[in-house]
Amino acid sequence: MNRLILAAALSITAPMSSHASDLLLAGSAVTSNAIAKLQDFSTRASELALRAMSLIGIRYKFGGSDPEAGLDCSGLVRYVFKEAGAANLPRTSEEISRVGEQIDPSELKPGDLVFYNTLKRSFSHVGIYLGDNRFIHAPSAGGRIRIESMDLSYWKARFNGARRIVSQNQDQH
Repeated sequence: MNRLILAAALSITAPMSSHASDLLLAGSAVTSNAIAKLQDFSTRASELALRAMSLIGIRYKFGGSDPEAGLDCSGLVRYVFKEAGAANLPRTSEEISRVGEQIDPSELKPGDLVFYNTLKRSFSHVGIYLGDNRFIHAPSAGGRIRIESMDLSYWKARFNGARRIVSQNQDQH
């Protein structure tokens, strides 16, 4: 199982590392610092994806912040980011929606956060983007942490935006 998770995480982040090569092949002036930042982001995204995917199947629990007892959507995101050493995030999805930088959906990279209006209020649900229009989240009562396609009409109709969380070790853009 761990090999499957690792293989999935590596395939999710593979486009990032090839992005640096594309820039070099295109003849762009890329500094070693810029390449290091791309590699750091790729490593962070892999770590977030691995930690999140290791929680697949954990039951949903409203207000849950511990995998042993269950997690809700913001509890999942907060737990994964904290365990990966990426950031200490606020408790609710609405509060998390104010952290980091807002990004256009076309700029989504693995490790970014995606937000949805699932309770007739903005930013009432959050998940972690994995790549290929997929995200991982803790869905709702009776559900379990799972990977979902953003292309499903349910999610398309409720999309509220995306944010990139920049850790203390990275520079903000």
